[in-house]
Amino acid sequence: MQCLNALQYGLLLFLLSSGLTLIFGIMGVINLAHGSFYMIGAYLAFSLSPLFGGHFLLMLLCGVALAAAFGYLLEWLFFSYLYQREHLQQVLMTYGLILVFEELRSILVGNDVHGVPLPDWLSGSFALGDLMQYPWYRLFASAACLVLALGMYVVVHRTRLGMMIRAGASNRDMARGLGIDIRRLYRIVFAAGVALAALAGMIAAPMSSVYPNMGASVLIICFVVVVIGGIGSITGALIASLLVGLVDTFGKVLFAELSGIGIYLLMAIVLIWRPEGLLGRRT
Repeated sequence: MQCLNALQYGLLLFLLSSGLTLIFGIMGVINLAHGSFYMIGAYLAFSLSPLFGGHFLLMLLCGVALAAAFGYLLEWLFFSYLYQREHLQQVLMTYGLILVFEELRSILVGNDVHGVPLPDWLSGSFALGDLMQYPWYRLFASAACLVLALGMYVVVHRTRLGMMIRAGASNRDMARGLGIDIRRLYRIVFAAGVALAALAGMIAAPMSSVYPNMGASVLIICFVVVVIGGIGSITGALIASLLVGLVDTFGKVLFAELSGIGIYLLMAIVLIWRPEGLLGRRT
């Protein structure tokens, strides 16, 4: 059962961190507001679930579309001005966005803790051996993240858009010289990153409560995954997410008192061995 929990947590973490590694690796922007997109997705699930009733998948599609449109607009209004700025200015700008999002959340939804009901067709659990039960929804979350991971692999490695993304991550000046519209590519990548983070929040919302500042707790873990996997590497983010999921889950079971340092110890070991991350590019 703990293996399934570790897998589910790792895959959900991959869904969240893959967008961050794309934005960081291709656009070169340190986006501290990425955790806020996760929070926005969770509150989207809370707000949309009464409107869609039992149509859970339709609610997810609508939320992803809204998040992608929001990300495209946000890149145009704010992030397009950060590419040539110093990292300190990027950090200050994106931290300011965290404060703005939190204040807007407080005004629109309030500061109470909310829950998102499970869809009827995914409620309940199934037998896992003679003594244990495992929720259907957690299995659905793992399967959905696996399908999305496969879809991302196909897009990045088998499509023209993926070719442009890999070119932009490798050498943006050369990609621009080959005629690739870098500005448009950046907006697509950023919108996809926001949509992935929001989708992770929407999927996680029925498994946990929806509460203020919930993005802060996942932001640091996302950066740990990006560093371990290698900046800009989707495959590295997947491997790192699964490793973090295993270390965190089994650390809480086997070494409860030291569980808080497990993932950071893993990061330290990886960086000593490979400073650029598991699948990062050597410079």
